[in-house]
Amino acid sequence: MYFVHVSCAQALQEIIVGKQKGIRIIAETCPQYLMLSSKCYTNEDASKYVLNPPLREFNNQAYLWQAIKEGEIQVIASDHCSFNFHGQKDCSVTDFRLIPNGLPGLETRLLLIYDEGIGKGWINLNKFVELVSTGPAKAFGLYPRKGIIAIGSDADIVLWDPSVKRTIDKNNLTQSVDYTPYEGFEVMGSPKLTMIRGQVIYRDNILTGTKGYGRLIHRN
Repeated sequence: MYFVHVSCAQALQEIIVGKQKGIRIIAETCPQYLMLSSKCYTNEDASKYVLNPPLREFNNQAYLWQAIKEGEIQVIASDHCSFNFHGQKDCSVTDFRLIPNGLPGLETRLLLIYDEGIGKGWINLNKFVELVSTGPAKAFGLYPRKGIIAIGSDADIVLWDPSVKRTIDKNNLTQSVDYTPYEGFEVMGSPKLTMIRGQVIYRDNILTGTKGYGRLIHRN
């Protein structure tokens, strides 16, 4: 069983009980549940944060990080939904059911998890790679073609600079969305270069990939 978007302590407790009964469970959470809280719903732009499940109370974050540290959560995904705020998520201030559901978060996922996870001592570098790369590749039948640097695997490589300090700003992101829920977050660490199958597609904040280079990959 693969549980998506684990967001709170109560869900974690049920997952742990299931594992103790011998059920094979993979649990996933997302940066929004580790970095944001239900306090966002008290802001005037609360519709930016409409997603499923909703953001939880702040005290759930420590439970999630502890579960990540102990291996109860094996994957940190993005659940990226590229809805704009203007013209889409601002469509209603009275009924959340009318608001497109989800947050943009693909481009900021590694930045946030590296900064919060390693910066605050929840995880080490090896655990970071396991959560954002190796774990997902194994969960979805793409390992060992993906998720590992090895002979016979795709040369998908990220060179990471831990010394770079940056402020997340929608104007400095390449995702085609008019907002980021992490606007103003200061993070340490950033990708310097990214390769897919040996081809450089990103270098020093510039996308260099060519359209059509992506491939559909069938799971094992």
